[in-house]
Amino acid sequence: MARREKRKRNMTRVYLTKPAKLLARLRTGLDVDTTQGLEVVLRLAEEEGRTLYLVGGALRDVVLERGQVDIDLVGEGPMVSLAEKAASVLGGRWVEHRAFGTVTVEGKGFRLDLAMARAERYARPGALPKVRPASIAEDLARRDFTINAMALALCGRQRGQLLDPFGGMEDIAGQRVRVLHDRSFIDDATRILRAVRYETRFSFRIEEKTLALLKRDLGYLGTISGARLRHELLHLLAEDEPEKGLLRCQELGVPAAIHKALRFDDELATAFRRTRHAGRAPTQPEFSLGLLGTPLSPADAGAVALRLALSKRQRLALEGVADLAHLLPWLSRADARPSQVVERLEPYPLSAIEAWALVASESAAGAKLGHYLGEWRYVKPSLDGRALERLGMVRGPGMGDVLRLLKAARLDGQVSSRQEEVELVRQVLEGGEQ
Repeated sequence: MARREKRKRNMTRVYLTKPAKLLARLRTGLDVDTTQGLEVVLRLAEEEGRTLYLVGGALRDVVLERGQVDIDLVGEGPMVSLAEKAASVLGGRWVEHRAFGTVTVEGKGFRLDLAMARAERYARPGALPKVRPASIAEDLARRDFTINAMALALCGRQRGQLLDPFGGMEDIAGQRVRVLHDRSFIDDATRILRAVRYETRFSFRIEEKTLALLKRDLGYLGTISGARLRHELLHLLAEDEPEKGLLRCQELGVPAAIHKALRFDDELATAFRRTRHAGRAPTQPEFSLGLLGTPLSPADAGAVALRLALSKRQRLALEGVADLAHLLPWLSRADARPSQVVERLEPYPLSAIEAWALVASESAAGAKLGHYLGEWRYVKPSLDGRALERLGMVRGPGMGDVLRLLKAARLDGQVSSRQEEVELVRQVLEGGEQ
C-alpha cells in the first residue's frame, strides 16, 4: 500500500510539471532527425509571425513521459505554405490532406504533422464532422477527452504557454478519462472504444459521469460506419496488452453493441496473453481478428465481417477461424495422422490456425495445430518432378498424386530418407501401392 501511495505522489509531480520543463522534456525525447525537422519548422513559423502548438496525444505523452512521441503541430490558418518551405529547406516532401486542413512534412528519419486549427460540427450522430478554420481555443474544444485537449506553444510570443481550458493536467494527475461535454459519445461513438483504450493503456479510470454517458450512448455505435469501427478496434487490438481493453469492453457491453454475436471472455484473454510468450510472431491484424472469431458460428463470422467492413484477407481470417472450429473434435482423435491433419488444414488461412492453436493450446487438438505450425506444414519429399522423371515416370496428373503420396509418407514416418522415397516410387511404378 505504501509503495502504491508513493507511486501516486511521484506521478502527480510529473503530471504537474511546469511548461518550461515540458519543452525541455520534448526536445530530450526526440531523435536527431526529428529535432532538426522541428527546429526548421518552428524557425520558419516565427519568421511568418505564427505560433505553433504541440497538441493532443503528443502533448499528453510528453506529460506522461512515454518516450518518443509523434509530432502533431497546430496553428491558426493554412499550413501549406509553411510545409512547402520546410520541405524545401529539409530536402524532404510535403503531402496535403485537404479535407481536414492538415499537411505532413517528411524526410529521411522524420515526420511532422501540421494542422490548421479547426472547429467541427456534426450534422447527425456518427457522421464525419464538417470542419471550418478556427482559433486554437475552438480547436481544443472539439476534441474527445480532456487529456487530449491541451496545447503547448512551441514558438512565437506565446512560447512556453500551456493551454489547458478543460483541466486535462488535473485529470492526468487524477488518472481520469473524461469527455468535454455530454454529447461527446453521441457525436462520435468511436470515442467509446478510445475511452477504454486510454483507460487500460495508462491504468486510468473512466470518470464517473463519463462512464454514465458511455453506458447511456452505447447504442450510438450503430451509427458508425464499419470502416471506422474496424479502425478503432484494430487500434485496441494493437495495444501492448489488448486483452485488458477487450475485457473492459465486454464488461461495459461494447462488443454486443457493435454486433450481437461479438463477445470476449477470460478464455480469449488467456489466448491473447499467450501470444506474447508463444515464441513466434503471429500474423497481424488478421491473427487478432481471428482470435475474436473463435466463439463465432460461420454465419455470425460472416455477419461480423460485413459489419466491420473487413478487407478480403481479414474476412477470410475471421470466417476461417469460425469454420475451423468444426474440425477440433476430429483433431483431438488419437488416430488422426499428421498427413491427414496437413491435408485438412492447408486450405485454411494461417492466421486462423494460429488463433485456434493458442485458444486450444492445452488440448489434443491444440497440440496437433501446434505441430502443424511448427513442423508439419514445412515437410516436403526429397524427390521432385524431375527426379520422378528420371525414375521413369511420365509427367501428368499421376505425378502430382505420387508427390502427395511421398509427402504423406514423410509426415507419417513411413519413409525417412531419399532412398526410401525412391523405393516407394518404384513400388508405385511396378503397380504396387497407389
